[in-house]
Amino acid sequence: MPPIFSSRRSVARPMLEESSEVSPELKALFEISPVALALADASGRLLRSNVAWQALSPAGGDPHGMSALPESWQSLLGWSDHWPSTTIQAETEAVDAWIEGRGGRRIHVRAQVRRLSGAMPVTPSRWLLQIEDLALQDDAARAAVQINALMGTAGVGVATWDAEQGWTSAASMSSPALSDAKPGQGASAAQLSIGRDVVETESLNDYARLQQALRQRERAEVRYAVRHPDTGRRWLLTRVEPAELGGGRPAMSVVTMDITDEENARRHNEQLLQEQAKARESLVQQSDSTRAVLDSVLVGIVTVGPRGIEWMNRSARRMFGGELADFQGLPIAVVASAEANHPLRRTDWLNVLDEGQSETFECRLVARDGREFWVVGNAVVTGREAGAAQLTFALLDIERRRQAENQIARAQASLQRIIETAPLAIALFDGRGLQVLQLNQELSAFAGRPAIQIIGRPPSLWLPGPEAAALSADLHQAIASRQMVRRELHRDADPDTGEPAREWDVRIVALRDAGDEQEEHLLLVASDVTEQRAAEQARFEAAIAQREMLVKEVHHRIKNNLQGVAGLLQQNAHRHPEAAAALTEAVGQVHAIAQVHGLQVGMTGPLRVRGVIEAISQSVQRMFGRPIRFDVAGPAPHRFALTEADSIPIALTVNELLTNAIKHSPQGEVRCRLECEAAAVRVTVASASRLPPGFTLAQVPPGISGLGLVRALLPRKGSAMTLEQRGDEVEASLRLEPPAVTVLEPL
Repeated sequence: MPPIFSSRRSVARPMLEESSEVSPELKALFEISPVALALADASGRLLRSNVAWQALSPAGGDPHGMSALPESWQSLLGWSDHWPSTTIQAETEAVDAWIEGRGGRRIHVRAQVRRLSGAMPVTPSRWLLQIEDLALQDDAARAAVQINALMGTAGVGVATWDAEQGWTSAASMSSPALSDAKPGQGASAAQLSIGRDVVETESLNDYARLQQALRQRERAEVRYAVRHPDTGRRWLLTRVEPAELGGGRPAMSVVTMDITDEENARRHNEQLLQEQAKARESLVQQSDSTRAVLDSVLVGIVTVGPRGIEWMNRSARRMFGGELADFQGLPIAVVASAEANHPLRRTDWLNVLDEGQSETFECRLVARDGREFWVVGNAVVTGREAGAAQLTFALLDIERRRQAENQIARAQASLQRIIETAPLAIALFDGRGLQVLQLNQELSAFAGRPAIQIIGRPPSLWLPGPEAAALSADLHQAIASRQMVRRELHRDADPDTGEPAREWDVRIVALRDAGDEQEEHLLLVASDVTEQRAAEQARFEAAIAQREMLVKEVHHRIKNNLQGVAGLLQQNAHRHPEAAAALTEAVGQVHAIAQVHGLQVGMTGPLRVRGVIEAISQSVQRMFGRPIRFDVAGPAPHRFALTEADSIPIALTVNELLTNAIKHSPQGEVRCRLECEAAAVRVTVASASRLPPGFTLAQVPPGISGLGLVRALLPRKGSAMTLEQRGDEVEASLRLEPPAVTVLEPL
């Protein structure tokens, strides 16, 4: 910051000697500069100093110079017995420091040393010492910080206009009404950017007056309302203050404040005052109608003045057991019970209560007929402003409520006894920390710990790790879902304690207090269902056994019936030779179906592929009297089973392949081979025969016999069949894979 020169002229005081080499310009600088200046030679002796130096230096204008100055001054000016002429070629950089000034006070200065060479080589060098007092700059900076902080805290926008610099912003206003200013604009620029389109209609005249004051630079103070798109209606106060700067330059200061809260409060107070005035007028006009209304309410209203009871409504008269004339002029304590500290015996109501202030109490009253009952009441002071203070009591009969509360308390005590004696494990949890608030002995048995080790602790401190984690998750789920969470917990037998295996049915429900939205509780109820689950398992196993028995019986009967059908077909084939071929084929198919049902009679579980293929081979062998060699290859053939839906179609397919092999090979052996792969099974039927030239399986149309039946019966997915000529033999190959077959065991 350049030094600020004041109008005060300083006169340089000559030292012991005058140098003829000091230029007139340097002498003039010593006279007019407000900065502390001194001229020294190489020995540190002061040749000349100005008034500012003498006022700032602790040694004043002592000609001994540097040796008379404190060490802080010597260090700041680079003095150490001599000037470092070899290091200072022209001047040193300005250095800010705190040094000791006149009178021992610490001052903040900026120092600089400049070497002045003589006009001739023989003339010795001189050093110009400059020390600038930064106290004024520091004060100005602190004042600016304080002003900006004050204006920022108060939400005030300040800007100044002068004829040379235009608008300059001292502090930006934080009001939302000025948030539409363009980047770089100050508070006044933002103020000027508020167009008529955002000014409320009722404030347009005031806004026009403000614009005129800004244009003509006139003093003005204007309140006006604007409509901001984000914050809605805002009230602003803008003050325009004309001024003059140095040299007669015209200037103007503009201060804008957001007074929305103040204006709203003022208008609200005005509205309240108007409403209160209307209310007082209405009360005066409607006192009779008000008493008529109060006469119809269920709350007893009693007005007490300096001389006692003045008025009672119908409910109060019914409550006290008399008419107004029976109680008028009597103290309200006439219906108080015998307690010495009864609220109706108090005489300090008018001293402790302000106008309109109420105090609630609960007490017993005694009616004229001797009936005692409980009431909850309010005492309110009214009429104090009018100079006739009186008490108004509002009394509500709560005898039934207290009876209900007593009944509820007894019911809760009964419920607590039921919980303690119920054959269920019950616990109440805090919804925030999951600590146990209450539990019974069954819950202690459920946890396997005494109650003292469970109460006030979360599940992680009294249950095993996995069970604690599962229970905590269920508790959180019950809070989040607001629905009952149910879990079955299995406990293995404990060989150490001899405790048998147990099954627990655990249910958790969230409970929220209607009067406190933040208070959350969780209720856990666990019941030992070990015997119940054992009984259910026994019934389930008995039902399965009965079903299997019924299924086997059905298969057995189907097999017997099919065998009967096959016998009838064979008899018809003997009686009708012309249909023997077709009937014999039908007999083979019936036998194949019967074999499937027969296998299902004597076994449990899925039907194995090997058993079906082997049974069909033996059936066809018995029917035609031709030997069929059955082979099995591959690992673990028992892994492959047929589905219930595909077992009969595949059995009929294999039966048809074996029958065709016997029909088309008059002699020789028929081979049936079952090959097991990793995830599939292949059935191969081979016999000595020949296919017609150019034969393909695709040429065979689907039908009810022969290869047509095979194509119609094969499952759509998981099956594939080929029929090929291999030398002198015809080989039919049927490959089955899931879902046509099922792999029962992992590979």
